[in-house]
Amino acid sequence: MAISELNDEQMLRYSRQIFMPQLDYEGQLKLLNSKALIIGLGGLGSPVALYLAAAGVGTLTLVDFDNVEASNLQRQIIHNESRIGLNKAESAAKAIAELNPEIQTHVISQRLEDEELLNTIQAHDIVIDCSDNFATRFALNDACWQAKKPLISGAVIRMEGQLSVYDPREEDSPCYRCLYKDDSELEATCATNGVLAPVVGIMGSLQATEAIKVLVGTRSPLIGKLLLVDAQSMQFRTLTIPQDSNCTHNH
Repeated sequence: MAISELNDEQMLRYSRQIFMPQLDYEGQLKLLNSKALIIGLGGLGSPVALYLAAAGVGTLTLVDFDNVEASNLQRQIIHNESRIGLNKAESAAKAIAELNPEIQTHVISQRLEDEELLNTIQAHDIVIDCSDNFATRFALNDACWQAKKPLISGAVIRMEGQLSVYDPREEDSPCYRCLYKDDSELEATCATNGVLAPVVGIMGSLQATEAIKVLVGTRSPLIGKLLLVDAQSMQFRTLTIPQDSNCTHNH
């Protein structure tokens, strides 16, 4: 059931956001009535889930088929020592319940594919891609485009990160396939190349920021742009992503 007004506890909890003219009372209501789908509860998904829960995004669906390992704890801050061996989505749901009990969480502990993936995306307002492989990113892109749902896509390796927002509701938005092709070289992974812990925090926080802006109806400045973050030199660059006229999604 949709929330039509904020109660006293919510007014207090979210007061610092309600004070902001970019969000205000109506924006907070939108967040509480929003449903976000988070794919991957690792380094990126940890800050995304924590910040969206803290900010009052009312329903979070957490998708991850992996289990918490000791080597994850260096950067995947939503998990802890006591939950090693537990499914990551279940572990994240426990952390969210402690942080903000009013957030509704749904746990999906297996890989979503094809029709099941599409149906799940259609039931949400936004998708945040916190996965670590091209196959998942392409599948999410295609399903989001079919469902006309905005996609917040982030990636991190070593001390470098990238972020973009793909929104099929916007006529001028490219998609992930406009940036990367199916024959892209196999991506480097954190397991083989490493990653600095705070860098995933930076990129995940940026993903959460863009997700909140999109959910309250603000057009993301990263539609058609690729934000590149180099934490070694602490430089932020933004590149333009042109629509590919040969893209399968026919922009």
